[in-house]
Amino acid sequence: MPSNKELSAALDIEGTVPIHSVQLDAMVVLKIVKHCRESIPATVTGQLMGLDVNGVLEVTHSFPMPKNNQDSEDDASNYQVQMMRCLREVNVDDNSVGWYQSTNMGNFMNQSLIEHQFEFQQALSKSVLIIHDVARSSMGNINLRALRLTPAFMKLYKEKKFTTEALTKAKLTFSNIFEELPITIRNTALLTALLYELETADESVEVSTSHLTTYKSTASTPANKSVLAPSFDVLDLSLDPYVAKNLENLMDTIDDHHQEQGNYAYWQRSVERENKKKAAYLLNRKTENARRAQSGQAPLANEDVDAMFKIPAEPSRLDHLLISGQIDNYCKQINEFAGPTLGKLFAVGELQK
Repeated sequence: MPSNKELSAALDIEGTVPIHSVQLDAMVVLKIVKHCRESIPATVTGQLMGLDVNGVLEVTHSFPMPKNNQDSEDDASNYQVQMMRCLREVNVDDNSVGWYQSTNMGNFMNQSLIEHQFEFQQALSKSVLIIHDVARSSMGNINLRALRLTPAFMKLYKEKKFTTEALTKAKLTFSNIFEELPITIRNTALLTALLYELETADESVEVSTSHLTTYKSTASTPANKSVLAPSFDVLDLSLDPYVAKNLENLMDTIDDHHQEQGNYAYWQRSVERENKKKAAYLLNRKTENARRAQSGQAPLANEDVDAMFKIPAEPSRLDHLLISGQIDNYCKQINEFAGPTLGKLFAVGELQK
């Protein structure tokens, strides 16, 4: 029997062990995928329930949140409290460990998400955000990312001070706004046994699949179909729609980045203009005092020059960070999926020579 001290260390009751990975139950993954796919193209969110053990955040249950409405902001909170009470009554984990959100084409870097995750990490230091990209998952592999705001970003966001000097001092860029945690998917023993039976190669073992409609539909595929059947799909030279949409989003985001750069350049010109006015005023005042001193007159009274020439405050650089991070996401996705298409185009170009 483990001692109370060992149990306390494993469950990290005092909250001293930082989380280093996230473990999702398979049922939680299916719930997230189902909720996000049914609501596309709208963005949906939900709550994650579980417990952290030895630095591993185990997510054992989840439930969707109602769509945002304009009636009352307390509706979502009341719904969450009622759901957690119902889960407690049926002996299901009711400890909130984070939330999930759907996204499309990797477009999730915005201030609304940052604010929501900041509030979560302020209330629950070990909360996590799960991002599910529906469009990218449709390419063949499920796309799930576990993200947390870094301590440096949390500190700056709490101070609401996103100036160039503060960002440079904190060494904060778009690449370290979030820290990504590895995700593992856990199957129950019963589910693992079922999957093993479905994949068994022993034809003498008879497995009843009458209750599995998906399995019945796939099992009706002819077994004698040749693996080497001719296919001309690889010769299709059309640009992948996923890559094309990413390029469109990238161009729109670059326009937003250019606008942010224009706003910052306007602020720099305003500061330079005010500094020139201030320098010219001080020079004229110095010349006037020198002339009055030569003529035996008293110098002019000192005035608050800073109050006369107010330097405009530097605009927040948070939008610039988020837009830069979004551009980086689009570029990575294009780089990952554009390879096969570009390879076919170059091959055809060489054949036409």
